[in-house]
Amino acid sequence: MGSGLPVFNPHAAGIDIGDTLHCVAINGEHGGHEVMTTKAYTCDLKEIVEYLKNNGITTAAMESTGVYWVPLYLLLEEAGIDVYLVNASHVKNVSGRKKDDTDAIWIQKLHTCGLLQKSFQPEEHMRILRNYTRQRKKLIEMGSQSVRRMQKALELMNVKIHTVISDILGKTGMSMIKAILEGERDAEVLSALCDKRIKASKTEIVKSLEGVWSEEYLFILDQSLEAYEFYQKQMKSCDEKIKNHLLIQTAKLKEGDITSFEEGIEYVPRKGKKNQVDFNVEDYLKGIAGVDLTKVDGIGSVTALDFISEVGLDMTKWKDSNYFAAWLNLTPNTKITGGKIISSRMMKKKNRAGLILRQAASGLVGSKSPIGDFYRRTRARIGGKGAVIATAHKLSKILYTMMLTKTAYQHEILIQNQQKDKAEKIRKLEKQLERLKRTA
Repeated sequence: MGSGLPVFNPHAAGIDIGDTLHCVAINGEHGGHEVMTTKAYTCDLKEIVEYLKNNGITTAAMESTGVYWVPLYLLLEEAGIDVYLVNASHVKNVSGRKKDDTDAIWIQKLHTCGLLQKSFQPEEHMRILRNYTRQRKKLIEMGSQSVRRMQKALELMNVKIHTVISDILGKTGMSMIKAILEGERDAEVLSALCDKRIKASKTEIVKSLEGVWSEEYLFILDQSLEAYEFYQKQMKSCDEKIKNHLLIQTAKLKEGDITSFEEGIEYVPRKGKKNQVDFNVEDYLKGIAGVDLTKVDGIGSVTALDFISEVGLDMTKWKDSNYFAAWLNLTPNTKITGGKIISSRMMKKKNRAGLILRQAASGLVGSKSPIGDFYRRTRARIGGKGAVIATAHKLSKILYTMMLTKTAYQHEILIQNQQKDKAEKIRKLEKQLERLKRTA
């Protein structure tokens, strides 16, 4: 480079991604840069790939702009070009006029000098699994919205059944809602649909089923129920896709031997657990990961599935567990100037895998496990938010070590540490008691 910066990627390209236009910058034959501007149709993306290959480009950098980068990224990866997907904040242009071609040139310059950092992207098969699991999450969210609309329609008709029974999606609640939509209005008849396990008295149930029946709210209730059942049906289809994909990956790892999975034990869904996958996902995850992550306290089957789909299986992409936890945004963003710490606030960035572990950590509040005990001790010291992050940080290190070394979860070690902490606490309290007795 003319400025004297070292050149690490001599055959590099910079691509400015847009919805309708893509600008590709490469080094010119006689100095300077060549910029090719094309539209964003599939034929144009293929033209970009051929253009880069014909000019001997081996690596290309592009911003992670929305979802517009995905098709071109996949085509470049398929063509054998090393693609750097970089954070948009890392390629801020210098002051001056902002144009697409100058942005592409700036990205190319930074990439040529090795000043850009590649964002994490999982392997192709994990990317497919991630798309399925993210779609499944969206279906759960949309189904939850339908349930809230059902509850609102019942409330507008002053039908208070959702305040009497714990879950309107259970056997009793769904039977009553369907009976109402079929035209039944007698509260006595509707109360007969109650399951014997309902703890509320019959008098209270009958009162809760007396409503002000309005045609428009019944229509909303009907459509909301239909939408909920539709999303449940779609989620079943999504589960089947996930199962087939996991089976294919397991077959590749086991060289086609999937007898144990085909003959698998009949799946029995867990009681009280909603939105669970309808197959033994633990066996499949153990087959592809080499360890059973669901043995870790707070990590259920769906949590393990979502976590693996986000981070992949190759833990060597991170230098150690500390780098892994930092990537998950579970460590303080310490800033030091003049030898002094000026800030340790968490970075405001969205990391799906980190959020999954935070949700798992928050569910350990009542757990009697060593990790649950750690959460409660930390919460007493620094508060709930800090305890969630600290516990998620601990979970990340455990999962990283298990997946890297293929070592099973060793619950006994944590129990021993828990007993040591209790013994230390008892010793400190006894010492404090003796000091109080001496001063009394």
